Amino acid sequence: MKNFRNFCIIAHIDHGKSTLADRLLEYTKTVSAKQLQNQVLDDMDLERERGITIKSHAIQMKYSHEGQDYVLNLIDTPGHVDFSYEVSRSIAACEGALLIVDAAQGIQAQTISNLYLALENDLEIIPILNKIDLPSAEPEVVSDQIVDLLGCDLEEIIHASGKTGLGVDNILEAIINRVPAPKGDMKAPFKALIFDSVFNSFRGIIAYFKVIDGTLRKGDNVKFMATGKEYLADEIGILKLDKEPAKQISAGNVGYIISGIKQAKEVKVGDTITHVERPCTEAISGFEDVKPMVFAGIYPVDTDDYEELRTSIEKLQLNDASLVFEPESSAALGFGFRCGFLGLLHMEIIQERLEREFNMSVITTVPNVSYHAYMANGEFRILNNPSELPEPNFVDRIEEPYIKATIITKSEFTGSIMTLCINKRGTLLNQHYLTTDRVELSFEMPLADIVFDFYDKLKSISKGYASFDYFPTGYKSSNLVKLDIRINTEPVDALSALIHRDYAFTMGKKMCEKLKELINRQQFEIAIQAAVGSKIIARETVKALRKDVTAKCYGGDITRKRKLLEKQKAGKKKMKQVGNVEIPQQAFLAVLKLD
Repeated sequence: MKNFRNFCIIAHIDHGKSTLADRLLEYTKTVSAKQLQNQVLDDMDLERERGITIKSHAIQMKYSHEGQDYVLNLIDTPGHVDFSYEVSRSIAACEGALLIVDAAQGIQAQTISNLYLALENDLEIIPILNKIDLPSAEPEVVSDQIVDLLGCDLEEIIHASGKTGLGVDNILEAIINRVPAPKGDMKAPFKALIFDSVFNSFRGIIAYFKVIDGTLRKGDNVKFMATGKEYLADEIGILKLDKEPAKQISAGNVGYIISGIKQAKEVKVGDTITHVERPCTEAISGFEDVKPMVFAGIYPVDTDDYEELRTSIEKLQLNDASLVFEPESSAALGFGFRCGFLGLLHMEIIQERLEREFNMSVITTVPNVSYHAYMANGEFRILNNPSELPEPNFVDRIEEPYIKATIITKSEFTGSIMTLCINKRGTLLNQHYLTTDRVELSFEMPLADIVFDFYDKLKSISKGYASFDYFPTGYKSSNLVKLDIRINTEPVDALSALIHRDYAFTMGKKMCEKLKELINRQQFEIAIQAAVGSKIIARETVKALRKDVTAKCYGGDITRKRKLLEKQKAGKKKMKQVGNVEIPQQAFLAVLKLD
């Protein structure tokens, strides 16, 4: 065990983490020149196109140092705030972490947040200054930031470049010398932590685990402690670029297990595996179910594709444990699913994967968060959908989720970022200067106001320089009302939203104006109304297309014209009663872009 090293890489998005991982694999000859390509561990098309890591990946490397052979297990993690659940699981399976900071961009929000996660788990941190070869790099300034943050010595920071391979040998040496070997007891009952799972259409679910104590052999009977299910270890092995079967895996090592599991619910990331015959006494602490932050309805464009959409989402859930869904129906859109996501990027990725991998065209409704409603009769309800809210006279109070947001930016943008956050009902908690021109702002804000367009606005205000990270702090009571949109007096449930009373009028007015632009004119007048309860707060009218029925009257008595006009009026009235209005798909998306 003393020659094992388990480590992960943590960084903010776009600080060169995947490129540096490529260099480590190349340097240790884990990947042959033929297999080597950019972002070798990011195997999804979407990851390569966007240049982001969505799923964490594990790979084993072998390296000789001073006549000793070492086994290095690297667990690559995502850098985006939405995927911090993946990061926390990976960190739990390691003893050390490479903290990568871009020499041109400096320390950013996700760097700090992931660093705190690593420190909570008592990991040995190795600071690395990446992209040192860039003309815009400021190694001295950024090194001082790292020293302030970590309290380490300047000499401990390794200067490297993922592109040119500079400093890779120093990194490998630091991993061997600084990262502690895993602690564990070979003779104790078998105990392992699941940190990831993937779905294979031929073999079922493959769980990735790190062995804490004991040894697992092929053919053993194992038990998953959170679900209480028992399986046979059909195949076990270690993780190279391709999976490599092995006879046994002992304490300190990282491997995979295939046992023919078909249901995603049976493998929970963070669960403990043990032997059936000789189980360990207690599970590994820190296991928690993932909590979705943002909810949205996903509906098929063609209602006949409902079952196909269900199958697609189920398959997608096998590869993405953090996706939660349940069936729901809407009067406007038919049958679909209410899905829970970790954030807006996660929602966008899921939608794109449905279209690419399963060829499903879907309509996504306005995203919202989960609310707590306390009824006048003492009943408590959790609302994931605004249309579930009862009439206001039955509700005592509604609580909404709040978050603590950390924003790191250049000091010149502080004023405009504060204005943006205060407009989103935020309260400034703290302002801390990291250097003379970099400031860290902390706000307490309602999550609902961040769900829409906060991230886009933050990036445009700060010219792309601000980085953003958040974590939930709990629920607080708010003066919320349900805003309904009615078209010809019929409420459209897919467009309803829970909103703060002070913003209801402006939001209602903007939604009505936007829908007036998007809904096509009919032979009859269409009334678009925004309502809070039974009170109409805004209205727009789409004028009717009027056919000139009096064109055929050449002269004669006025009563002939009047008769034709009265007949047309009666026809329009009847048409309005039976006619239904098609709401175009972009109407549901346009609501997100309202400014």
